[in-house]
Amino acid sequence: MGKNYNISHEGTVKSIEEGFIIVEILNKSACSSCHAKGACTLGDEKIKEVEIEYSGMEYYEIGEQVSVVMKKSMGYKALWISYVIPLIILLVLLVSLSAVNVPELYTGITIIAAISLYYFIIWLLRDKLKREFVFTIEKLQIQ
Repeated sequence: MGKNYNISHEGTVKSIEEGFIIVEILNKSACSSCHAKGACTLGDEKIKEVEIEYSGMEYYEIGEQVSVVMKKSMGYKALWISYVIPLIILLVLLVSLSAVNVPELYTGITIIAAISLYYFIIWLLRDKLKREFVFTIEKLQIQ
């Protein structure tokens, strides 16, 4: 058994344009298969669209079931950018501002402002990040 260095999700080809394919992925939470999910509000399912560069080398049809693949290392990088770094910013500001006796209201406003600034910078860098996070598409293996 080899290690899996990729993250893949099954999806459906929604549209095919010149240069790219849009694949619709049903993103399910971990508890979506639970028998009690109808009574629980924690389980959620979201439909996401992924734009994938398409050279036309392989033939795909609209409605075809495919696999969308990304390197596992890119998944970890996305995790750091979206969750870990903002958490570190929050904790560092909370501890340091509390240590110098800044009032809670100002501490909270400072933390919100800092995290907002962080996400604004990420938004400004979205085109660069979009080039780094490359998805590929593969035909599903029939078993």
